[in-house]
Amino acid sequence: MLGARRRVDLVALLVGLALFVPAALIAHSGRVGDLEAAIFRTINHLPDALFPFANAAQFLGVLIVGPIVALVALLLRRPRLALAALMVTGLKLLVERIVIWPLVFRARPGTSTPGAIVRGTTPVTGAAFVSGHVILITAIAWVVMPYLHGRWRWVPWVVVGVVVFARLYLGAHNPLDVLGGFGMGLIVGGVTNLVVGVSTEPEDLTV
Repeated sequence: MLGARRRVDLVALLVGLALFVPAALIAHSGRVGDLEAAIFRTINHLPDALFPFANAAQFLGVLIVGPIVALVALLLRRPRLALAALMVTGLKLLVERIVIWPLVFRARPGTSTPGAIVRGTTPVTGAAFVSGHVILITAIAWVVMPYLHGRWRWVPWVVVGVVVFARLYLGAHNPLDVLGGFGMGLIVGGVTNLVVGVSTEPEDLTV
């Protein structure tokens, strides 16, 4: 099976670094600035009626989504995409535990942001930087997008936006936590496509 290494994946990696590094440097202090807190409250203080939607939407970013995408890709006979989905899942765990958490710690909004509303079973304590949900769904969006055409190419990014909204609304993360997660997700997705390659076989692409 043919596989392409694309320049755009290197661009994604560099853009991801440009987003992640400043977010990590700011979050390293552990404090939440006034502007960031104001952005957080704008979403977090939206009506409680949105809770069922946000509570369900956050599960689009849980770890099992990677293997599910891989299984669907195999059923559709797209083995390169299946491998990419499994790789981003593994890389997400590695960068969190080995790269990020030992270097940057910032508490959850429930203990770091005055006036935060923590909804449902969202943790109040523990590490908030970065959002693992956002890392995973962003990386998956990046590796899936080449296999989609037309308007379908926007669907993964709508899902990313929904997960970002849900994590802020539920009180799980502050804005820099999800921005850092988005940046790291682009890094993971870009690296994965550069390693695995993207299929260039016409029959392997979704119309």
